[in-house]
Amino acid sequence: MLYTMLYVERATRTQVYLTAAQRRMIDARARRDGTTLAHVVREALDEYLVGDPAETEAALADTFGTLPDLEVPSRDEWIRPPSDP
Repeated sequence: MLYTMLYVERATRTQVYLTAAQRRMIDARARRDGTTLAHVVREALDEYLVGDPAETEAALADTFGTLPDLEVPSRDEWIRPPSDP
């Protein structure tokens, strides 16, 4: 594991405040993946920052109206769980 650190880009220490829920979810993911909190946060930021809003807009524009005959059931047909009294 130590040898992988030789190829990691130099990092800058940054303090971020998380909600308790965010911290629990990050800790759970880190445990599940067998990694660190820092790795999970860096991975999430990389994913967020790489996204290009122009590409997203282009994809939406290219696919708009591709299912003009799609029939959406009315809300009256939805099955809802009974509400608590």
